[in-house]
Amino acid sequence: MGILRTAVQAVERATSGPLSGIATPEKWVEEWWTGGIQNSAGVRVDQETAMMYAPYFAGVRVISEDVGGLPLLMYERLARGKDRATQHPLYSLLHDAPNDMMGAMAFRENLTGHCMNWGRGAAYVVTHQRTGVIEELWPLRPDRLHVKCRRMGNGKFERWYQYLDEVNGIYANLAPAEVLFVGGVGDNGLGGHSIVELAANSIGLGLATEHYGAKTFDNNSAPGGILTHPDTVSDEARKRMRADWENLHRGINRAGLMAIMEEGVTWTSVGLPNDANQFLETRKLQVTDMSRWLRLPPHMIGDLDRATFSNIEQQQLDYVSMALASWLTRWEQAIVTQLLLPEERARYFPEHLVDALLRGDTAARYAAYAIGRQWGWLSANDIRERENMNGIDGGDQYLVPLNMVPAGDSSDGGPARGIVRLARALRGRRSWKARANLTDAWEPKIAKADQEVADLEAETVGKLVDEHLPAPEEDADTDGGRGRRSVLAFLAALRTLYADDGPIAERMTSLWLPIFTSFAADVATEAADEIGHEDDVDLSKWARSYVQSHVGYRIGSSFGQLRKIADESESDQVAADIVARFTKWQDERPQEVARWEGNQLSNAAARETWRDAGVRSLKWVTQGSKTCPYCKKLDGATTPIEDPFISKGDEIDGDAEGEKLTAKRNTFHPPVHVGCDCQVVPVP
Repeated sequence: MGILRTAVQAVERATSGPLSGIATPEKWVEEWWTGGIQNSAGVRVDQETAMMYAPYFAGVRVISEDVGGLPLLMYERLARGKDRATQHPLYSLLHDAPNDMMGAMAFRENLTGHCMNWGRGAAYVVTHQRTGVIEELWPLRPDRLHVKCRRMGNGKFERWYQYLDEVNGIYANLAPAEVLFVGGVGDNGLGGHSIVELAANSIGLGLATEHYGAKTFDNNSAPGGILTHPDTVSDEARKRMRADWENLHRGINRAGLMAIMEEGVTWTSVGLPNDANQFLETRKLQVTDMSRWLRLPPHMIGDLDRATFSNIEQQQLDYVSMALASWLTRWEQAIVTQLLLPEERARYFPEHLVDALLRGDTAARYAAYAIGRQWGWLSANDIRERENMNGIDGGDQYLVPLNMVPAGDSSDGGPARGIVRLARALRGRRSWKARANLTDAWEPKIAKADQEVADLEAETVGKLVDEHLPAPEEDADTDGGRGRRSVLAFLAALRTLYADDGPIAERMTSLWLPIFTSFAADVATEAADEIGHEDDVDLSKWARSYVQSHVGYRIGSSFGQLRKIADESESDQVAADIVARFTKWQDERPQEVARWEGNQLSNAAARETWRDAGVRSLKWVTQGSKTCPYCKKLDGATTPIEDPFISKGDEIDGDAEGEKLTAKRNTFHPPVHVGCDCQVVPVP
């Protein structure tokens, strides 16, 4: 926004007049929808008249509506597979609505149509001024956008844009980060060819054919001819005879009426009939020609002459995999290169859901499902999900053929042992994902509980501040030492408040214990299923010990931070600094605690379950944390379940020279740092 505002202000100074800003796009979008004048004089081929030609309009409509109608999702890459990144800011913009005036389909349909007509589709990117997060996307008029290229100081080239809107007084230079640009069939990499301009002759011929047909029926079914009289006719008589003939026989409503010739007048036709002109054949050929230009099967724009029940389904698949796929790829690559930050591209990516367009008939789908179910890569719930049905109890089980086992298993237990290992691996992948889903479900409850604790701390400590600490306007140097004695009294009261059996610890325990106990029970169920352990696992005692340990750490940390502020701040600033710290805790700490405890407890409870079940070793795996150098170095590490992955005092090297992470405790499971979302899995 800063670059754009600077550009607009510069033009204002140059033109000595106010300019409307592109930063509030509702105005010019409204003008776009309600304004504009169509000029249909003659057979003119441009972006407006081309859309009046039915075969071309049908093709543009098919492609743009399909691109706009397909769900466009933002995904996060996992160690294996992917997951929907619903928390990413771009997810809702691309899937639901890019702004408050249009839905995602209208937006992408609009830009795709621009790509076909003008060779370029572009949208203005509105970002938050402070955070830089993309908040809105607004389509730009392609006829007013000019693509430029300039050489940067480092020798590289950069694309930038000029937006010239004389109607609304907008003259702006737009930086690459301010524009989402989707090009058509390219020529120089900066833009794309306009199909209207390339196919002008074909579209013009089609429009001329339609114009000819309309004039034919406007005049008569036989428009051209001569009336002949045996004698000389005066000018006045000639005009009257012509007018009478046209009044009686001109127009489609009078076609076929009987003509009566008087005084030897005869009719001689001088025009060719429509079949001699091959009028219908020309119109059919133009439909086929448009399908060539647009790379569409003819039946997609209404030409069913060569469509049969046996080939139309294959043509539909060819359309999706070839014609439509190229447009979808253009969109996806534009989003990756222009909307995602460089550090995000290794983790996130957009993708269209084309499964619905590729689905065969019912018999073919069910046959494919049967194969997937039989050979173990689909469960009943996987199939039901693809058919838009809810899952069923027990539907997550994967079946494995008895005669299909990994090579070499016959020497150490036979086929049965190989089947068990394969089944465990399949269950393990789903359980890992299930544990991550449990964490997502419990984190809001943990955050809510910690918010109550933070509010209680702010209230109770606030009373101690009012009671013991001097107000900021008081001069601590002239009050006979009362300010310092007040700080000491404040610390004494604070120590009582944060005692192990004090009100803060009591309230925290009462809130955390039921949440963490239920959370641990859910994790234990999934962890036991992951290894095929059928005995009940009771983690209630373990959860109580876990809560007591973490409550003790938490109240000790809070008291230590407040004591440090009281010791180091100026006496007249202690109160303000204490209040500032509690404001920060209330705003930020609940979400941080929820993320940390969600991953911490999930991995700790799973480890405890596996240890009770006899698992001997664990493996560290990343889950979308590949960009973290510390997690990347731990990925795949294996250790006995009783030993830590990292011992207290160990150092892990980062990517940069001299960058290290020193372990403050023995780390038996993730997280290893704030924001870590790694997992541990059992080693068979």
